[in-house]
This record gives sequence, C-alpha cells and structure tokens, in this order.
Amino acid sequence: MSNDSKYQNKKIYVAGHTGMVGSAVKRELEARNYDNLLCKSSEELNLLRQKEVEDFFEAEKPEVVIMAAAKVGGILANNTYRAEFIYNNLMIEANVIHSAYKNGCEKLIFLGSSCIYPKMAPQPLKEEYLLSDYLEFTNEPYAIAKIAGIKLCENYYRQYGCNFYSIMPTNLYGPNDNFDLETSHVLPALMRKFHEAKVQNKKSVTLWGTGKPMREFLYVDDLADAVIFLIETVEAKDIYSKGISQINIGTGKDITINELANLIAEVVGFKGEIQHDLTKPDGTPRKLMDVSRINSLGWKYKTELKEGIEKTYKWYLNNIENK
Repeated sequence: MSNDSKYQNKKIYVAGHTGMVGSAVKRELEARNYDNLLCKSSEELNLLRQKEVEDFFEAEKPEVVIMAAAKVGGILANNTYRAEFIYNNLMIEANVIHSAYKNGCEKLIFLGSSCIYPKMAPQPLKEEYLLSDYLEFTNEPYAIAKIAGIKLCENYYRQYGCNFYSIMPTNLYGPNDNFDLETSHVLPALMRKFHEAKVQNKKSVTLWGTGKPMREFLYVDDLADAVIFLIETVEAKDIYSKGISQINIGTGKDITINELANLIAEVVGFKGEIQHDLTKPDGTPRKLMDVSRINSLGWKYKTELKEGIEKTYKWYLNNIENK
C-alpha cells in the first residue's frame, strides 16, 4: 500500500504497544513504513503517574497518539477487580489525554470497548445508544471509565478544538491475546481449555452458562488496519458533527458461544464433549455492533472468524505452548 498520508512521518505514540491491540497497531504501522514510532513499556513510563506522563509529553511532543493502553479482562476479572478497573483506566486516560492537549498533539484516537453500551440496548448497537440505559453490572466500573475517556475526547474537542475522538471495537482476538483462564476473554479462554483438554486426553470441556449468548469477534490485525484508515481519513469533526461521540468497528456478524466453541474445538482438534455449567452467568444476551458508519466511510473487515482462529492458534502454539 503506497503511503502519501500526511501522517506518514509524524511522531506517533502508541500507548500500550505491548498489549494485543497496541502490538497489532505497531506491526501494521511498521509494515506501512510509518517509521517515527514512539513506544514505552510500563516500566519506562507509568501512565498512572501524572508527572511521568507530563514529563514524557513535554520531552517527546508526540504528534499523533493511539490510546491502546488500558487495564482489561473478561467477565471474571471485571467483576473481581472492580476498583482497579475503574481507577486504573480513569487515571491512564485522563493523564494521557490532558497531556496530549497541553503539548499540541495533532490527533488522538482513544480505544474503548463494546461494553460501554447499555446491557439491554437494541441490536445491533448503534453509536447513538451510548448512555441511553443501564450498563451490565459485571463490567460497569470498566465501562464507566471507558465512557469517561470518550467524553474527555469529545469535550476537549468542544472546548479546545482538539482533534481527539474514540473508536469502539467489538470483541477482539489474535496474537498477543491473554490466555490466562482467570483474566482472559471468552475466545482465548476456550482456545486454551480445548488445547489443554486435547493434550491431556480429557473426555469433555465445560463452558460457562448456556452457550446461547451471541458475540461478534474481530481479528486484531483488522482493527489495526481500521485504526490506520481512521488516522489517514477521519477527523474529530467528522464524528462529532454527526451527533455521536465514537465510531464502531467490527464485522457486523455474530455467532453463539456454542458455535464459537465448536469452531475452536475443530481448529484445535479436540474431539470430546462440550458441557455446560449452568450455575455460571451468561453475561449480556447479545452484543453486535452496527458498523454501517465505518463501512460507509470505506472500511470493512478482511479476516473471517475461522481463518482468524487458525492464525491465533498457530501463534498460541508457537508462543505460549512451547515456552
């Protein structure tokens, strides 16, 4: 892909470059010859500390910021570490967004999550449904922190004219995902469960809940592609002038957790039985993004679910299993 983007040679700070999303964005930027990237590990720069963030922005003056740094986890982690999820995410986003404003950052893209939408919002989830009803209790602290980040971007635009806006990816998966059964999301957790069951010759694998909830999944490299598309083509005014605060990114297609489990079992090669623990919660019944806006701007996902699961499992075997 040729790049004569005006952002090609800008100094781009990828916050959270070691995580699944940040690492995918960094890989994709590098592949497209964006070679002025700024990355700091959490050891080098603690985003929870305001002074560290302020000093970093004053010294480096990044021109573009991609906010992929966050404390994240699945339903169990969200519900267990409720205080950490709200505190850490509020601090990270407030420190970075304010310092970006103070140091004249030209563009900032903040990554949220589909859990910002109300639990019982109509499906598919349109951008306009933000703050229209109650949130899902299990991840409410995380969702509130993310909504605060969206509103920080929006109001720094409204008050100061900052070119800052937010994107809402659907459920993501891929290389560098978290496969820890305590803190991971459903897809990597199932991949690990099925893999370990196969290796240990187990007769069955147990899923939480009924398996009936429906979820949408986007391969993380497709999200990275969307982020660069947005950097190059969409400004803050394009979002806020439509009366919305954020733009959705997803496939616009969902499947049941049962269908997902069968697909992962097939890719992993687990031949046993799939059982259900009905004492465990299902979470939100359905979460499907309305992606008509991003599609109408000219972006669409590329990686089908089975292909993405195959790539992720290959990465898992090379990076997790063989370590």
